Amino acid sequence: MVKRVILIVLDSVGIGYLPDAHMYGDEGSHTLGHIFQKKPELHIPHLRKLGLANINNSSLGPLESHPTASFGRAAEKSAGKDTTTGHWEIAGSVLERPFPTYHEGFPQSFISAFEQKIGTKTLGNYAASGTEIIQTLGDEHVKTGFPIVYTSADSVFQIAIHEDVMDIEKQYEINRIAREMLTGDMAVGRVIARPFTGTSGNYTRTSNRKDFALQPPDNVLTAIQDQHGEVLGVGKIYDIFAGKGISRSFKTKNNGEGIDRTLDLIKSGEGSLIFTNLVDFDMMYGHRRDVDGYARCLEDFDVALPNILSSFREDDVLIITADHGNDPTWTGTDHTREYIPVLCYGQTIKPGMDFGTRTCFADIAVTVADALGVTFVCEGAESFYPAIRKS
Repeated sequence: MVKRVILIVLDSVGIGYLPDAHMYGDEGSHTLGHIFQKKPELHIPHLRKLGLANINNSSLGPLESHPTASFGRAAEKSAGKDTTTGHWEIAGSVLERPFPTYHEGFPQSFISAFEQKIGTKTLGNYAASGTEIIQTLGDEHVKTGFPIVYTSADSVFQIAIHEDVMDIEKQYEINRIAREMLTGDMAVGRVIARPFTGTSGNYTRTSNRKDFALQPPDNVLTAIQDQHGEVLGVGKIYDIFAGKGISRSFKTKNNGEGIDRTLDLIKSGEGSLIFTNLVDFDMMYGHRRDVDGYARCLEDFDVALPNILSSFREDDVLIITADHGNDPTWTGTDHTREYIPVLCYGQTIKPGMDFGTRTCFADIAVTVADALGVTFVCEGAESFYPAIRKS
């Protein structure tokens, strides 16, 4: 009997473009495959041992002859390729329609109403790279104190403010106001506080980012709680789900902290589900199109894997997956519409079982529920737990 699942999301580590990727301008993208193509010396022996290269169309070179995990990949059923959509579907909430996007900027009527609410003018209001817009508008922002507002190809309303211009709690309050206003047809997936620091020509975003997401529908997290289980969120999981279904939250500033906190929780024996997001792949390297950095980040996680695996109890199950792609060799700076890898490991899990291509990320949610003995149904999703559990 499985008593606990550890679900680790390697944020943006996609494994090949989806059949509908052409609708998003992403046909041909392949986060893992293109990194390996550019960096054939990529050294991830422990992920390979689990079976990462054995996943269909992994493009990672030689297969592992005796994988220690069950493996497969999953397609996204929801429209979109953003963090919220991906995580919600992993948790069993498939969106019937995508979150709204504002590639040309938000309507001026909304911006004016927002400015009136917060008592100041704003700068920007266009789609941009977060690292670039603070260089472009940073000086004017520091001079005037006007917050920088911008968006991207994702369903986001982002606010960049220098930490010397406005303290963090006040920045968060402004973001909460935006979240309260962005409802109905304008209900974007996330409002994101993007604090930065530095001086002219050398502005840098800080680790004080905070996401303000919509409340999700009921999902496997709430089902676990309702049936007397405990869900522990590590990293930005609490923010992505707006706290819903999260029993306790552990905020982290980077992958290193996320791995350390996850390891501590595994060793403690606490929780029914430990749900971890490791954001550096996406935030630090995918969006910045940094192939070398992305490769190093994968290697750093791989180095941590033996410690994670050796801390498992016999009734623990590990699931490693992603939420979308972010091919660092691709054009632009946005996410890419890709399959996600799924690796399942534990003493009660069959090694080397290929459970194929799943048609929905939510197959993970019903598999988690199935493993834990929790009642949860998601229409169109199918558990692969019967195929991977040892008899």
